[in-house]
Amino acid sequence: MGSQSHPHPHLNGDSNTHIPKKPKLSSLSSSLITEAEIQNEFNHHDPTVARINNGSFGCCPLSIIQSQQELQLEFLRQPDHFYFSELKPGILKSRILIQRLINAHHLDEISIVDNATTAAAIVLQNIAWSFAEGKFNHGDVAIMLHYAYGAVKKSIEAYVTRAGGHVIEVHLPFPVNSKDEIVFEFRKALEKGKENGKKVRLAVIDHITSMPSVVIPVKELVRICREEGVDQVFVDAAHGIGCTDVDMQDIGADFYTSNLHKWLFCPPSIAFLYCRKSPGCIDLHHPVVSHEYGNGLAVESAWIGTRDYSAQLVVPKVFDFVNRFEDGIEGIKKRNHDNVVEMGQMLAKAWETNLGCPPEMCASMIMVGLPACLGISSDLDTLKLRTHLREKFGVEVPIYYRAPKDGEFDVVTGYARISYQVYNKVEDYHKFRDAINQLVGDGFTCALLYN
Repeated sequence: MGSQSHPHPHLNGDSNTHIPKKPKLSSLSSSLITEAEIQNEFNHHDPTVARINNGSFGCCPLSIIQSQQELQLEFLRQPDHFYFSELKPGILKSRILIQRLINAHHLDEISIVDNATTAAAIVLQNIAWSFAEGKFNHGDVAIMLHYAYGAVKKSIEAYVTRAGGHVIEVHLPFPVNSKDEIVFEFRKALEKGKENGKKVRLAVIDHITSMPSVVIPVKELVRICREEGVDQVFVDAAHGIGCTDVDMQDIGADFYTSNLHKWLFCPPSIAFLYCRKSPGCIDLHHPVVSHEYGNGLAVESAWIGTRDYSAQLVVPKVFDFVNRFEDGIEGIKKRNHDNVVEMGQMLAKAWETNLGCPPEMCASMIMVGLPACLGISSDLDTLKLRTHLREKFGVEVPIYYRAPKDGEFDVVTGYARISYQVYNKVEDYHKFRDAINQLVGDGFTCALLYN
């Protein structure tokens, strides 16, 4: 958040404007959506595939795709008019809606970027500058979860480790039985980070880990960071919006990012980066430097050169779509959570395995143990089995390898991460159940995939 003036006040907005916490039901949505209408909105999905992997790429309704295409054509029809008259007020409107949804105090705390990976680069780039400029000492510490998203781990390596920072991973148990296990391991990592008088400059905390998928007690971990004097807290919530509760005042992090294309029905790709406004506000910049450099992160992010900004402009239409569901986004979250737990329990019972966490520690994704007899013994096995399920059975689902601990034999080593979104049907999960049952019945093992 730069301290420099903003030449485009209509883009950055009035940070003191009072607006309601949650967007109200749109006047354009006169009736609740029906099941038939839901299926029609997603009839562009491949009907031969049980698509139970919404978590990876999200989904976009046809009505939103059509709105996006209209915006794309509008730009191509008269780019100058679109740039000077439509783009900036359109992005401002999207930012206002996001501000309301996540309960941020100030509009200029909200920047729209391509994805959570871009948001991570913005935050971590600033950490690297702090090392380079002598604000941080060589060997100062950054904490991250062992199950942090792979791209974010690479960013930490590129920006923090290379700049001289020391990175400590929080090793989390899996399967996990309670949030207390996570809190315990997090405290241990913080203690290690503070050894020999070192400073913990940054904690990177996932709100929902990707693989394995578990909802992290992020509010409690942020509170612990404050108590232990951690300089900055960045919450990577790639799966947050539309999947779990996201309230900036309640969570209290310095930085928070979430994709809108995963669980909020936006087309790829759009995410927001929240940067808490405070007296010592950090001067963040977009890693792509363009004409708006120095005018504040929100303004810089709104123009990084000629590109397709349509995904950032359809947010109001997406809110109209969401508000056609009973209780809006809250209703969708509850519906998806309840259904994914039910389907996960059904699969675990059918395969006589277990879930990867208690139901209260999942949102719209849950980990389900696969039969041990499948012989999953490496990450490569999971990739080959996933491909086999896609090509032979028409099932799309990610699989996680959990290495057995010393002394463990004949245990579950493979977990499927199933998602539930509004377009999913019970038949999708029955198809997955039956595919695994057929493999077990045929005496299949992953070793056969190498022949």
